[in-house]
Amino acid sequence: MDLPGLAERLVAEARATDERRLLVLHGPRDACKRAANVALDAAGLDRVAVLSERDAVDATTRRPPTRSGDLLGETYDATVVDCHDACQPNALGRAAGTVDGGGLLVVLAPPLDAWPDRRDGFDESLAVPPFALDDVAGVFRHRLVRTLRAHPGVAIAAVADTDEGVTVDIERDGLTHPAPRLVTDDPAVEPPTDAVFPRASYDACRTSDQADAVAACEHLREPEQAVVLTADRGRGKSSAIGLAAGALALDARDVLVAAPGYRNASEAFDRARELVASVGADAEWDSDAHTLRVGEGRVRFAGPPDAAEAVAAPDAATTPDVLLVDEAASLPVRLLERFLTGVPVAFATTVHGYEGAGRGFDVRFRGRLADSDYTVTDRTLDEPIRYAGGDPIEVWSFRALMLGARPPVDDIVVDATPGTTTYERLDPETLAAPGEEWRLAEAFGLLVLAHYRTEPDDLARLLDAPNVAVRALTHDGHPVAVALLAREGGLPAERRARMYEGERVRGNMLPDVLTTQLRDEQAGDPVGIRVLRIATHHAVRSEGLGSRLLREVADEFGPDEGDGEGGPADGGEGAPPAADPPEPRWPVEPVDYLGVGYGATPRLLRFWGRNEFRTVHLSTTRNDTSGEYSALMMRPLTDAGGVLHDRSAAWFARRIGSVLGDPLRDADPDVVRATLRAADATVPLDLSDREWRTVAAAAYGPGMYAPAPRPFRRLALHDLLGGSAAGLDDTEERLLVRKACQSHPWDDVAEELDFVSRRACMRAFGDACVALVDAYGGEAAREEAARYDGG
Repeated sequence: MDLPGLAERLVAEARATDERRLLVLHGPRDACKRAANVALDAAGLDRVAVLSERDAVDATTRRPPTRSGDLLGETYDATVVDCHDACQPNALGRAAGTVDGGGLLVVLAPPLDAWPDRRDGFDESLAVPPFALDDVAGVFRHRLVRTLRAHPGVAIAAVADTDEGVTVDIERDGLTHPAPRLVTDDPAVEPPTDAVFPRASYDACRTSDQADAVAACEHLREPEQAVVLTADRGRGKSSAIGLAAGALALDARDVLVAAPGYRNASEAFDRARELVASVGADAEWDSDAHTLRVGEGRVRFAGPPDAAEAVAAPDAATTPDVLLVDEAASLPVRLLERFLTGVPVAFATTVHGYEGAGRGFDVRFRGRLADSDYTVTDRTLDEPIRYAGGDPIEVWSFRALMLGARPPVDDIVVDATPGTTTYERLDPETLAAPGEEWRLAEAFGLLVLAHYRTEPDDLARLLDAPNVAVRALTHDGHPVAVALLAREGGLPAERRARMYEGERVRGNMLPDVLTTQLRDEQAGDPVGIRVLRIATHHAVRSEGLGSRLLREVADEFGPDEGDGEGGPADGGEGAPPAADPPEPRWPVEPVDYLGVGYGATPRLLRFWGRNEFRTVHLSTTRNDTSGEYSALMMRPLTDAGGVLHDRSAAWFARRIGSVLGDPLRDADPDVVRATLRAADATVPLDLSDREWRTVAAAAYGPGMYAPAPRPFRRLALHDLLGGSAAGLDDTEERLLVRKACQSHPWDDVAEELDFVSRRACMRAFGDACVALVDAYGGEAAREEAARYDGG
């Protein structure tokens, strides 16, 4: 069989089964390009998307792999992924999702036997300083090639340039020879007998699952109703919420659609516009504002933080009647919680996605939603719309990219405690070896659960990045707590100087921020290990496993071991012995500190603080998706790490007062309190006698805050950083943050903190100042207080 004949048979089989097929052409790039054009022409495939850094194949749409996200929500007869310049896992996954039933996914690759050992553009992104490109491993591609050669529906052909032209050697035809299927017309989707939405809303549905999802959204016409739509990609959940949005707008509702970016929600808006047009309603589409106006109703877009602000004030003119959250799995739980204000809300969540996975949503957020005042309606969309169930290319992509990775089942690990677990170094080559992939799936599944945006690129980073390593606590061999670690720092003076002058350095978060933003040119000299992610199995959370894992990491890399990659530490009395470690991935050298950076919440700040990590920075801009400020924290392990921490913490304490009064003026007071509590630094009580008298007069007598805010701020920061010797309660501390540190107006502070009046708020502020003066005041303060206190 020649290549044209193979392409024809692959597509014929795909069309007969409404499935997809995958054709791998490997060899020199130009030869692969010509072979791909031959195959696509022979198969009669017209709508073709290409992901390539250069012209590769005749195409309808062409994007570089780094912009593969532009294709999400679109479908093609064929999608070609050119992997000669870069093998980007995200691009492979997204490309597979764009191919319609009866279509062909085409992968162009270097010779498969040599491909894993060949370094490319994606590998360059993994070679973070001080590592070089040669330090990047090829474990991900070894495993990828193995799956290509093993899975049904995957054809492989070697392509070569010869004097006679391009030759093709078909190594595997990829034909599955399925049993004939009885093809019947799809039954018409009928609306519910009591449907309120227009019939056109249901006529546009392609499966009964999708119609059920639209029907569930009819509940959103009532207050405190929540709908959860769960599906893998390609099941039509975004279309369902788009149809619901259009129907609600036709009913004069103001519908707000939230998603990480507008492109994530574009399919929902397309369906809403199509529905409105199909019923002949007058509508106006504002493409700049992403707003569809239909009479008195509208459908509009907002990013997640803006959507949370919009639903926070129920009486505001901008508050929507209904909130629809697409790609909910890609949002952090803390942000999802902010949507629960009583406004009817629907969450559409992808179970196994390329931009976040749904198990964090299921495990963490579902319980909080169930405990709320909402009445919850759940719908699951199982029927694929773009292709038939059991499609072999979906099965392949789930395995190759670990989209279906799950933690161990609860029953296996539910008895795990810090004393029953073993500390292990998880070696990437061992994890990816045949017969051991279950451990990779369990470990990666835990990491997916821990972070709201874990992607296929992260799998390759775990397996191949030279600065990344994995540590775990295992129970009977199964991981119950996993830490993904990254080595950073140890940078030469020339590199540090360039950083100080503005050059950014990938993969070195703490050195980069401390150098470029906070102006410490020596910050990149000590060697650190940053905890990229840490996850504990949900069945044994709050048992101390995460804390024990961090202690083991600190013991392993701390000075007592004598070498940076020394053997894993003893787990303590009663713990199983540590497993024999494989060869270290990193150079053997001292490690000066552990570090971490994350979206700051009070709960996370308390966790890291309990584990001896100390605040050195709070970012001055919010994350676009989570809406949170990021905290950077350090735990020194050596004297050099201690010196870096001490000067960073001292600089943090010196500048935090002015930062809170300007860029961090809107930071959550509980985040501020927890951030300051976790800092090992102090604000000196450098108040003059006159300033002490000012504070004491405001606390005990007729003095005022407004003429001289500085001493009040210094006292508040000293108390919050120093452990609260004044004994203030939570409300008093929040009051100090909002007024003394962030300078909010009295009326706003009184309303936010639930004081009955402005006067009551000011009186409470004075009471807090009494406690501060009593705890820290010197002779001048005591004398001033005595004038009004009968002393």
